[in-house]
Amino acid sequence: MNLNKDIGKYGESIANSYLRDLGFYILEENFRNRFGEIDIIANKNNLLIFVEVKTRFSKNYGTPSESVTKSKQQNIIKLSKYFLLKKRTLNYYIRYDVIEILLNSKDENYKITHIENAFYS
Repeated sequence: MNLNKDIGKYGESIANSYLRDLGFYILEENFRNRFGEIDIIANKNNLLIFVEVKTRFSKNYGTPSESVTKSKQQNIIKLSKYFLLKKRTLNYYIRYDVIEILLNSKDENYKITHIENAFYS
């Protein structure tokens, strides 16, 4: 059992539901190749959103979004371009978001912070 992986999957499921509640259609989850992985790819109204989800129990080591380094951003951008080529996806505006989820260790409550346009290509 890998606790970090389990926490990450749980956070991704929360983010997935959150985006659906906002009216986004989830195209892909955990899209990957040699550059890495994009947690969620969704669309709504000609907007294609590539989402990195970061889930933590505390901010002791900084906010979850602070762990999305410049290198990680560059990998997500490369992977998004691969996705666009592979799927022949045209006529979309592109956006890169980060969704932070802070879990509560005492109960099932959590806090979501959705950072739109968290970085650019």
